[in-house]
Amino acid sequence: MDPIGFVIHLERAKDRRAQAETLVAELPHAKLLPAVDGAALAPEARDRAFRPGLLKPTYPFELRPGEIGCFLSHRAAWARLVKSEAEAALIIEDDMALEAGFGDALALAQRHVAQMGYIQFQTRPVTAPAIDQQGQSVLMQPDLTPLRTSGQLVARWAAERLLALTEPFDRPVDTFLQMHWHTGLRLGVISPSGLSDRTGAIGGSTIGANKSLTERLTREWHRARYRAAVRRLSRG
Repeated sequence: MDPIGFVIHLERAKDRRAQAETLVAELPHAKLLPAVDGAALAPEARDRAFRPGLLKPTYPFELRPGEIGCFLSHRAAWARLVKSEAEAALIIEDDMALEAGFGDALALAQRHVAQMGYIQFQTRPVTAPAIDQQGQSVLMQPDLTPLRTSGQLVARWAAERLLALTEPFDRPVDTFLQMHWHTGLRLGVISPSGLSDRTGAIGGSTIGANKSLTERLTREWHRARYRAAVRRLSRG
C-alpha cells in the first residue's frame, strides 16, 4: 500500500499557501494538515504539551510558541497515521519544494521504512556509510541524526511509539528525534533527497524570533554544550 501524505501548513502563513497546495498536488495521496498555531495555544494546553526537564541531557532553552506548535503538528500527523489504514505516512512541511530525484528518494525510503521506522529526507548534505542507493539518492544511518523535519517517511509502528513517548515533551521535535537511546529509533537519512528549502522565498520562518547580540551569544554557548552531550550519547 502506498503511504498517505500530509503537508503541514500553518493557515495564517498566507505566503506559504500556494507552495503548500503545489505540494499536495505533486505528492501521492496527500492532504493539507493544518498546523497547530503555538502562538494561539491556551496556557493550559501549552502546559499539558510542554514540560521542561523531562529527559537527559536537559534541553537548555524554553520552547518558543512556534516550536511547541511544530511538535504538536507532527504529533497530529503521527496520530492521523495511526488512525488510518496505511502502514506509513509521508510528512512534508510547507516550505519545501520537490526537485528531480524525489521519486528515487521516496522509492528508496519505501523499501526500508518498515524496518527503520523513520526516514528523513534531508535538505542539507549528509555524509555517512551508504546502506542503499537509488539514482543519486543515498540512504544512510548516521550516528548523530541531523536536525530538521522538512520531510520524512514514518512507519505506523514508529508513529505509535513516538506518540507514547511525547505526551508531554521537553524539546523541539527534531532534537527529540536525535535521542535514539531514549526512543529506540535510529533514523535513516536520505541525501540528496529531491527536496529543496524555499523558506526564504515564501516569507521566512514561522518559528524564529529576533534576539539581541547578547542573547544570541548566550544561546550559542548553551547550544554548544548541549550538542556536545548529544554527540557523546549518539556515539556511545
